[in-house]
Amino acid sequence: MKKDKKVHGKIHKVLHSRYFGVAFGIALAFVQLLAVFIFLYEFFMPITVLAIIFHVVVLLYVINRDEIPELKIPWLMILFLVPVVGAFVFMLFSSTEQSKKEIKKLEDTRKKLSLYQQPSEVMEELKENDLEAYVQANYLYHAAGMPCRRANVVYYRLGEEFHAALLESLKRAEEFIFMEYFIVQRGEMWDPIHEILREKAAQGITVCLMYDDFGCITTLPERYYEEMREEGINCIPSNKFKAVLSRIHNNRDHRKITVIDGIVGFTGGINLADEYINAYVKHGHWKDTAVKIEGDAVRNLTALFLELWNMQNVERLDMASYLRARSFADETKGLVAPYGDGPEPFYKEPVGKNVYLNMIHGAKKYLYITTPYLICDYELMSALKIAAKKGVDVRIVTPHIPDKKLIFLMTRLSYETLFAGGVKIYEYTPGFVHAKNMLCDDKFAVCGTINMDYRSLVHHFECAAWMYGTDCIQDMKKDFREIFALSEQVTGERVKLKWWSHLLAEILKVFTPLL
Repeated sequence: MKKDKKVHGKIHKVLHSRYFGVAFGIALAFVQLLAVFIFLYEFFMPITVLAIIFHVVVLLYVINRDEIPELKIPWLMILFLVPVVGAFVFMLFSSTEQSKKEIKKLEDTRKKLSLYQQPSEVMEELKENDLEAYVQANYLYHAAGMPCRRANVVYYRLGEEFHAALLESLKRAEEFIFMEYFIVQRGEMWDPIHEILREKAAQGITVCLMYDDFGCITTLPERYYEEMREEGINCIPSNKFKAVLSRIHNNRDHRKITVIDGIVGFTGGINLADEYINAYVKHGHWKDTAVKIEGDAVRNLTALFLELWNMQNVERLDMASYLRARSFADETKGLVAPYGDGPEPFYKEPVGKNVYLNMIHGAKKYLYITTPYLICDYELMSALKIAAKKGVDVRIVTPHIPDKKLIFLMTRLSYETLFAGGVKIYEYTPGFVHAKNMLCDDKFAVCGTINMDYRSLVHHFECAAWMYGTDCIQDMKKDFREIFALSEQVTGERVKLKWWSHLLAEILKVFTPLL
């Protein structure tokens, strides 16, 4: 009886959730359009001929468009299996493009950024002392417009550590606070942050909060941003999720950024919800990480926030006042390049993926990776295997307790290929590892929001910090050693899935790039 009530309660909650209402509205609109399309195709001969021509044009376009093969394959299967209707579905859902108005806003914003000037003295020093670091920093500047600058970096190995540091930094804000997160949820983590933001806004400090509307669809009320505005907090939902057919629902704002007064910045994998600080046990122990950046490199994070804020908000922030150069102590150690990534046409190439590839190809001694999802394309998988075959100690840590069982099944499907290539796989036994870190040769590191899956590498707006020679790299290495000690190394006996699991994973993997 209790079990039945629990099940009925869950069903009732789902049926009355905003997510269900939006999803039902989108599905209904799609079915209506599809029904009209099929009716016209079946009963009007001229429409039938035009539809066939349309299908052939779409097919040729998919074959010839410039993108990774893994994205083409599922669409080609749909086009061949469901002629004409498949072309109709492709036109509705294939594009990652947003409106021309938003694209123009972003372009206008970037033109105004004096930030995108690489300090010549930094690059000259890198070119003279470390050519490998120079080429990686040079790529980030030319591909993402993000300069490499001097900064101090503090590494936080758990959400609890990050939360304490974030609260202390927020309390010291004197000019402005910018926050951009995929998930925000009321509770032990968010409530004290919210209280500080409210107090700072009352003091006349500019406070801006941007959260992803889809990411918060089950964690916040639909009009939560209005509550924030009533408290003096400038707040907007990024990519507002509506019950209409739209090609932008796939492009979620997965970034995690806090900027305080332009002198302190935070980024990493940690959202603002209780499971990230283990105040709520969701999938065992939640392992996540973040970095605090202090120095000139914080301007990169400020620019990333302003780009999306000004693109989606009618009232734009004055960029010059927030991006002005600030003085910092000379004792900053190491170089940092916080950078962004996102879907076309905002980014002309997959920056996040290419940064990973640059580090993998350059690794000489070791390469350590944490990722909650391991569903890579052929290029990344090949690069990891090649590095291992060259003698590099390549280790990847994934969760032992998954948050999404089907995604975890596809993650485990990758084990066999990587294991055969000499890559060592570990599962974080205490629970769920959500950190997105890469560490290489005691010299390079990345900490950010970018998972090793198609959603992060192709569809989402993401960010991370590329680091060279920072003191925190040794802290990251120590943390990796502790993770390995707590994790179980996957052996040859465990990499093979049962035949039915393997078949399901293979089928799902074909369509993963579209999900």
